[in-house]
Amino acid sequence: MCGITGFLTRGRLDGSSAMPRLRAMCDSLARRGPDDAGYWIDAEAGVALGHRRLAIVDLSEFGHQPMASACGRYMIVYNGEVYNAEDLRKELNALPGTPDWRGHSDTEVLLAAFAQWGIEKTLGKAYGMFAFALWDRHERVLTLGRDPLGEKPLYYAWLGDTFVFGSELKALRRHPAFRDVGIDRDALGMYMRYSSVPAPHTIYEGISKLVPGALATVRPAYGDVVVRPYWRLEDVVARAKAEPFTEADAVGELDSVFRKVLRDQMVADVPLGAFLSGGIDSSLVVSLMQAESARAVQTFSIGFDQAGFDEATHARRIAEHLGTEHHELYVTPAHALAVVPQLPQIYDEPFADSSQIPTFLVSQMARRHVTVSLSGDGGDELFGGYNRHVAAQGLWDKLSRVPLPARAFTARCVRGLGAERLDRMAAPIVGMMPPSMRHTQVGDKLLKLADAMSAEGLEASYERLASAFDAPDRIVLGYRAPVTASGLSGLPASLTDAERMMYLDAVRYLPTDILAKVDRAAMHVSLETRVPFLDRRIVEFAWRLPLSMKINKGVGKVVLRSLLDRYVPRAMFERPKHGFSVPIASWLRNELRDWASDLLSADRLKREGYLNAQMVKTMWDQHLAGTHSWHTRLWTVLMFEAWLDANKSVDAEELDLTDAAS
Repeated sequence: MCGITGFLTRGRLDGSSAMPRLRAMCDSLARRGPDDAGYWIDAEAGVALGHRRLAIVDLSEFGHQPMASACGRYMIVYNGEVYNAEDLRKELNALPGTPDWRGHSDTEVLLAAFAQWGIEKTLGKAYGMFAFALWDRHERVLTLGRDPLGEKPLYYAWLGDTFVFGSELKALRRHPAFRDVGIDRDALGMYMRYSSVPAPHTIYEGISKLVPGALATVRPAYGDVVVRPYWRLEDVVARAKAEPFTEADAVGELDSVFRKVLRDQMVADVPLGAFLSGGIDSSLVVSLMQAESARAVQTFSIGFDQAGFDEATHARRIAEHLGTEHHELYVTPAHALAVVPQLPQIYDEPFADSSQIPTFLVSQMARRHVTVSLSGDGGDELFGGYNRHVAAQGLWDKLSRVPLPARAFTARCVRGLGAERLDRMAAPIVGMMPPSMRHTQVGDKLLKLADAMSAEGLEASYERLASAFDAPDRIVLGYRAPVTASGLSGLPASLTDAERMMYLDAVRYLPTDILAKVDRAAMHVSLETRVPFLDRRIVEFAWRLPLSMKINKGVGKVVLRSLLDRYVPRAMFERPKHGFSVPIASWLRNELRDWASDLLSADRLKREGYLNAQMVKTMWDQHLAGTHSWHTRLWTVLMFEAWLDANKSVDAEELDLTDAAS
């Protein structure tokens, strides 16, 4: 895992200024790669490539980047891991003209494969997570690439006559061409909706994120960027045919595929472990890792003292059963207070999934013991793990029979009660349920359901469920809703509503929120994370399964439960989905109140001119009074304001650095 950056121009580079600029851009990514730094400049061609290395495989000098291909045609900077690199190496060795290997890094294999098969064919053979920039010295073309599901980030832009790219926005900000870039109000509106900024947008005007599964071709002579997909989940879904699996056959094949994926992902020349929440997905990853390992796997979990938010006890029981070497940390408000000021720098652009706090803390704890940690992310999106997937099974057909005005009126009544009052009203009913069905945070879930009820169709319902603000134009001044095509238009008509929601989660929520959250938190402490569920072999297997193997009789992740049952007693993991949530609603009223009050000041918001100050004030007053629970919306506003505040001083510092480099 590493950080990559660079730039190119339409003409010749000034050698005296290019290297200081490249070093400054690389230095901003030092946390992504603390072990080594590398620079390569071709002044005549107008290209500069930089790399910060976190050494995982082949710790020797032969893993150093930027790296040239053996044929001399290509130069690459690369962030990620190709897990089947040794299989590709063997395939290349069987061809005429076996490469003269210098080391055993996957970077060298990737370069040899590009030279032999070309970029798209190579990526069709490779299983991994990555972002790369490949310079073709013959054609004078730069190609950027990002992995299929979006585990690794990559930002880029033409700024005048200079093209810049990098693993994080902070690298682009170090180039002097960035100085006049402003905030994109439409992207800010999307952030207020989703609590993160979806690709290809970024918070800045004219700066883009490369979308997952895509290549971007940049030709300096033309000054343009041509983006094309090389892999799309839509195509996988369209080709997939639900096979008549028996449960035993499905569990057996998943066990075999998952073990193969884990054997590949457990290859590292540094210590390796796994996050363990006690939920189905992380427990399955750890169970299979332990089955494949001759020694105890190191596992890491986070807990909370506040009732309704603690899952550490579940994780501890599973770790004891599997015999892992377990580490845990209980998060207090003091931990949160210590992390909150760091969040704008960690996430680099506004990001407001409040589980970013425990994600950072568990990453920080894991890094004291290992350099690589596997996670259970992706299982929900592939195997029907969210409550909305289970509820979508037939729910929209029933809702659509009720006139929209009646649904909207019911939704307003439910929202008027507030989360806390709904929690109190539901408590007696929840208390009478079996332990395996006792959901937490019922009020929040009912409010989300109310939002979905008042939507006009499945995709609009999904948007409501996934939104912090479902009407961004009311909160962002000057926002114009971007015109976007339906995300479901290219899918087979035979898909159920539940499958359509799972698809939307995989292409929207997963890369924009979950994967961004984990990448930034882990890389800030120089920890590589690997996500076995997002290996294409598992993704493609999941879409071959009939829906009944994922959701059946009101239960999600059916096949995962059956497989985990082979390794862990069902009583240890059979309970309602909890999620990696934190008690933000309470913290905002207590420990974080002063910090939040300052950032939400009406005078401050009016002076900045981005947000509706009166709307924010009303939400804050109601939240403090306890009549409403606006913590999700307020946290979204707070993370933008904290980012804006932090980056005023950062931008000034970076301008000083780039001026010095000039």
